[in-house]
Amino acid sequence: MRVRHGLSLPLVAGDDDDPIANDVEQQFEAGLLDACREAGIMLIQDGKIGEGWMYLRPLADNELANQLLSKVEITDDNYDEMIHILLHEGVDVRRGYRAVLDHQGTCNSITLFDQAIVGRSKQDRQAAAGELLDHFYSELTSMVRDDVSQRDKDHPELQNQDGSWPKLDDQTLGDLVAARKWLLQDGVYHLDTTHLSAVVRNAAVLDDEQAWQKARELVAYGRRLHHEFQYPGDEPFVDFYPAYAAYYDVLLGTHVDAGLNQFKRKAETVDSDQHGTSAIETYVDLLHRIGRHSDAISEAIRLVPDDVPSQQIVPLLLDYASHCQDTDAYQPIADYCKKQNDVLGFTAVMHAMKA
Repeated sequence: MRVRHGLSLPLVAGDDDDPIANDVEQQFEAGLLDACREAGIMLIQDGKIGEGWMYLRPLADNELANQLLSKVEITDDNYDEMIHILLHEGVDVRRGYRAVLDHQGTCNSITLFDQAIVGRSKQDRQAAAGELLDHFYSELTSMVRDDVSQRDKDHPELQNQDGSWPKLDDQTLGDLVAARKWLLQDGVYHLDTTHLSAVVRNAAVLDDEQAWQKARELVAYGRRLHHEFQYPGDEPFVDFYPAYAAYYDVLLGTHVDAGLNQFKRKAETVDSDQHGTSAIETYVDLLHRIGRHSDAISEAIRLVPDDVPSQQIVPLLLDYASHCQDTDAYQPIADYCKKQNDVLGFTAVMHAMKA
């Protein structure tokens, strides 16, 4: 009403009011948004989270909402509202997903990831996957340490030369597993093995070396499990743990050529009609992630099935080319667009080359 009064409009809108001029309507809408901002801030500061978000949502200002909600402790009373805003509305996916892990545990969090996160943006998937990996890795490492602290006494070969025992707190999960071949014998495991495979799979979206190392140690643990607990995956990870071992090795700069050749064979041999193009996508993306952008472009063009429209692949190829040092990387994409009679794609390539 204050905004309407300031614009010389009736305080209450009526059906017979004259049309509002465009410039006045823009001022009116700006005034309404300012009112929403003011009301939303006051409501959240007053602890009325859901009501405050109702006013802040039209602003599409997640930075403001995040700033306000960062000062609000997540409690049992506001948990549902906070998770809805932080996670499902995307205000702070990392914090929201971490809260789900803390309140509902690993099982429900993995289910949530597969149902609500996997189709979100890469940034959102990375935020949730990073929290899931850290949580599961820490929990599993703690349980393995507790286990070996009880069982090491039966294995004197682990003692140091001075008769002392190694400090377990100084050892990573990889260290603990590598030094104890007996650790997972006779079907022993420390956490749900389906959760382990889900964490390993979802961690593939992450881009930092520390995360890859944690995932690789989880893979090493998984490879030692009894065969009944080593479940097959989807192509190109049917042989789940060995395939992911090769995958993370490539990202970490270990056995790179051998790993790339393994995924190259999969890309060339897996039937895309039956299994889709995931084998090709994995191989090409792996090339890109280790900095072989030109190879990723040429291999994608070589391997893409004929029935895949060029419009689906050209944006990806342009992204790869943007990481190259010179414009020569764009030429194969231009040639591909010519071959596919993709005029729009060719125009996009020419524009990118001149940018």
